[in-house]
Amino acid sequence: MKNFGVVIILGILIIGVRNVTIVAIKILLVSISAGVLGSILGLGGGIVVTPALTLLFGVDIQHAIGASLISVIATSSGAAVAYIKDGITNIRVGMFLEIATTVGAITGALIAGLISPKLLYIIFGLLLLYSALAMLKKTKEELPEEVPLHNVAKTLKLQGEYYDKALKKNISYNVDNVYSGFGVMYGAGIISGLLGIGSGSFKVMAMDVFMKLPLKVSSATSNFMMGVTGAASAGIYLYRGDISPIISAPVAIGVLIGATIGAKIMQRMKSKTIRKLFIPVLMYVAIQMMAQGLGVKL
Repeated sequence: MKNFGVVIILGILIIGVRNVTIVAIKILLVSISAGVLGSILGLGGGIVVTPALTLLFGVDIQHAIGASLISVIATSSGAAVAYIKDGITNIRVGMFLEIATTVGAITGALIAGLISPKLLYIIFGLLLLYSALAMLKKTKEELPEEVPLHNVAKTLKLQGEYYDKALKKNISYNVDNVYSGFGVMYGAGIISGLLGIGSGSFKVMAMDVFMKLPLKVSSATSNFMMGVTGAASAGIYLYRGDISPIISAPVAIGVLIGATIGAKIMQRMKSKTIRKLFIPVLMYVAIQMMAQGLGVKL
């Protein structure tokens, strides 16, 4: 009887391990796709990982967000190295805008409770929708044309140059509307601090729509910046116990693999193609934010 009981226990353990392994493989595959998309668009993998974990695998939202933050760090780690190596990332712009995001996040934490989160959802949803429409007008534009060099950008040497593998030539670019871009990033930091959401879409939007950087530079620089923001937020979730190794491990591995692949794909894509992929994602996020603010479930 004892032997029979041991066999039953071992059988249950084997079945349990097998089921966990199958789920982990499925999460890994979804995370690879998230990493590819996130590194190409500069949004991080969270926009795919969070809904996938909650809707497909029934993961608790807090653990899903924790895993999503890990995916952001993994995307940044996988893609940023390739982009920096190839000179696409504008590190000066990234560090400059990171100041706005950080100060904004602190402001958001300080004023939490004073401003209605629902109102912020609606305001920023409308801002994203406006940006999506502005991008829609630029779908036939490969590179920004006749962009003046802003005085602040000139002083801080924010302008740059990179080799475009799709166009097979060196691209020099200027940076305009520095104050507008900085303001958008400050606002993105506020909403991140208040609501605990990522701001990859705002980063790309600030650089592409307002500062008029080439879209590839905007995406690459956004990937570079997200790792810093994600690491800070992930520490809080780790402290609270909301990061599960069973979920986060396949997410991190999958997203890292996907981000590395996505970085290679993005460099050989034209900006027009990337923008066509980015616009529907931006509109989706905008509609979701406005629906959240209005209390409508989609």
